[in-house]
Amino acid sequence: HYCVFLYVYATSPHDSLYSRPFIESFEETPMLVAVLTYMGYGILTIFGYFRDYLRHWKIEKCYIATEKEEQKDFVPLYQDFENFYTRNLYMRIRDNWNRPICSVPGAKMDLLERESHDYNWTFKYTGRVVQDVINLGSYNYLGFAENTGPCADSVAEVTMKYGVGVASTRQETGNLDRHEEMEKVVARFLGVESAMAFGMGFATNSMNIPALAGKGCLILSDELNHASLVLGARLSGSTIRVFKHNNMQSLEKLLSEAIVHGQPRTHRPWKKILIVVEGIYSMEGSIVRLPEVIALKKRYQAYLYLDEAHSIGALGPRGRGVVDYFGLDTSDVDVMMGTFTKSFGAAGGYIAGKRELIEYLRCNSHSAVYATSMSPPVVEQIITSMKCIMGEDGTTIGRDRVRQLADNTVYFRKRLREMGFITYGNNDSPVVPMMLYMPAKIGAFGREMLKRNIGVVVVGFPATPIIESRARFCISAAHTKDMLDRALSVISEVGDLLQLKYSRHRKLPSLLRHLDNDVYEDIDD
Repeated sequence: HYCVFLYVYATSPHDSLYSRPFIESFEETPMLVAVLTYMGYGILTIFGYFRDYLRHWKIEKCYIATEKEEQKDFVPLYQDFENFYTRNLYMRIRDNWNRPICSVPGAKMDLLERESHDYNWTFKYTGRVVQDVINLGSYNYLGFAENTGPCADSVAEVTMKYGVGVASTRQETGNLDRHEEMEKVVARFLGVESAMAFGMGFATNSMNIPALAGKGCLILSDELNHASLVLGARLSGSTIRVFKHNNMQSLEKLLSEAIVHGQPRTHRPWKKILIVVEGIYSMEGSIVRLPEVIALKKRYQAYLYLDEAHSIGALGPRGRGVVDYFGLDTSDVDVMMGTFTKSFGAAGGYIAGKRELIEYLRCNSHSAVYATSMSPPVVEQIITSMKCIMGEDGTTIGRDRVRQLADNTVYFRKRLREMGFITYGNNDSPVVPMMLYMPAKIGAFGREMLKRNIGVVVVGFPATPIIESRARFCISAAHTKDMLDRALSVISEVGDLLQLKYSRHRKLPSLLRHLDNDVYEDIDD
């Protein structure tokens, strides 16, 4: 039998802070699927230990999975379980990762075909190129990963004038006029007083957080924060406390306890409390509840560090990120961080905020003092793409791409839900995780999609919880509707083949749509 199930907006004491509906879905894993997933990992583990036993007695002929004799006396690089997982689980599906691309990673790409004759321990190229693979894996949100157009032309000119390398740090002889121009453009784009750029996005977090917090400081970190944020927090020497993902009650509890109790043992007040969050969480597709975070930050007089690696360019009516998306004031965010590697098709990252903050980091950040300056062609790509988004190039290309990305995202997510797949995250997030769950389906999904000329990213443990393996689609403004329809058709076909349509909530026929924009039927077992 069927019963009507309606998605209801989550209510909270801070609903008045939102100017638009904030809808995120994280459908619970069906019990049978969870049990079968654990069983799958259990069977793989049992067979793995059995094969290790056979290798020990020289019965198993595949010795690549064991350490070489000359390495026996060295300390193992990995823990026992990590070694075991790599040998017996990861190696079975290793062909789904590190695929060599031999073209621009745009909406479509070309892949070098490879094969393995030793169970994925080594690969050999066949000499064949798989052409026109629809790319659903790259973070090319606005389609600026391209080798034609005004950005590519401008980059080519700058390369001829400045060369590729700078061979010095910014504080010595590596500070070019293009670097100065880029930082002014970034500050103008974000609507802040000042900004500075770094050559590596990961190091922007890991090397700057230690300059902002130290001993006697408290860092409150979302449990799903990126590894670069986690590393930066650990390197800082600060006390770290983790709150549940996007859970404002959990964050407020930690804040109030920090104010009441102070530092352990001495109970002195914390020198600084720094809340660290991301704009879009790249594995969940969720968007930070920024209005509520800012309200809590103000109430408890903490500082806010916002990582916009995936959200800058990809969210907001003007493509200015999650602050623009919620219509907030940039002055309410103390440290704005982002990367140029995704929406802008370049490399590196930035820190932006008040002028005093940036001047302090110029002198105290390891990334600023010791790192080589950014390559001039990369700098030019950032300048031209940002000006394009702002409309300073005299065209509406950038604005059109921002709008196209938003339309593509809503359409793709809606169609996946209608087909019966479980997807995670926010309706407006261009990162779209689709749940696979079972370990055997991780490799099978990636291979079957590539057979049909669709390139996807599949993710499993330890990057996700062990029973929450998934495919992660990244939508781009460069995707046409025909490309998305083709991809969706293939996803549906492979979903039927592998039985991936786990959702118990399917869209009702259009006759009932007038009741609500998001009305679903609940399919009882």
